[in-house]
Amino acid sequence: MRLRLQVDSESWDYKVPFRVSRGAESALDVLVVTLIDAGGLTGRGEAAGVDYDGETIPTLCGQIEAVRPAIEGGIDFAGLAALLPPGGARNALDCALWDLTAKQRRTRVWALAGFASPRRLTTSMTLGIDTDAAVAAGARRYADWPLIKVKVDGRRHLDAVRLVHAACPAAGIIVDPNQAWDCDLLNRLAPELQSLGVVLIEQPLPRGQDPALRGYTGAVPLAADESVADRAGLAVVKDLYQTVNVKLDKTGGLTEALALARDARALGLQVMVGCMAGTSLAMAPGMVVGQLAEFVDLDGPLLHAKDRAHGIEYDRGLMQLPSTELWG
Repeated sequence: MRLRLQVDSESWDYKVPFRVSRGAESALDVLVVTLIDAGGLTGRGEAAGVDYDGETIPTLCGQIEAVRPAIEGGIDFAGLAALLPPGGARNALDCALWDLTAKQRRTRVWALAGFASPRRLTTSMTLGIDTDAAVAAGARRYADWPLIKVKVDGRRHLDAVRLVHAACPAAGIIVDPNQAWDCDLLNRLAPELQSLGVVLIEQPLPRGQDPALRGYTGAVPLAADESVADRAGLAVVKDLYQTVNVKLDKTGGLTEALALARDARALGLQVMVGCMAGTSLAMAPGMVVGQLAEFVDLDGPLLHAKDRAHGIEYDRGLMQLPSTELWG
């Protein structure tokens, strides 16, 4: 079936500048793909791209425009996977195709993905790198949330976690250095991090330096993020990490994200579903992957000054299932 393809770029302001070890941003630029079939049914998908791999909204648009004739001629999930590599461009198209397919078949995405009774999810809330006062104030705002994620770097780490634990003593804490540590620092910090309620350390070492984790002596489990994009990366991380962070922008969409999550679980790894801080349109397909996850980090809309119409509802981390007006 022939399709009409629409590509739009948008910018969504953060409530406050969002800082991680790679730098700070005041807004997130995203790409929104809309697929329209001959009957007027539409499917949408959102992507921010993988910034540390050099993806930008212009590069994503360029990738899509290069294959526009093939897409508008009619495309299925397998054809799309063969047409584009993993990354933001394929993610936006893949998620739009899931949305459109659900409408064409008059069913929900949950049924298409094999989840007859989807559950609501509880997400972490992310605190970016900031001053002591700002981190402490942020932690107090989310003191009754069960899971807090703390961004750190090579210099600012234990002090930030101590502040969060003091404000949220009952919360589990995820620490995310975004590749800013080495194994010696990880080993020095791990014992106190465990005592502060840290339940997971996400991507402590730079991608490519993962084998050094064979020298890790701590007890806090590790999650691979930047080191694994799709199923092809599992062989590198399966013996070094206990959890894999699945992000749709990395995998190239919901189709590969589900396959990665299932293969990771088959290897005995736990699954985390993460995001690139997008709107509810990006979180909705993430919630499908979240049905297979032990850890959920889909707080993107809460970091922004506003969200889309019909956005996902959050209550102290508990995410309601997305509405049919939004996606799926």
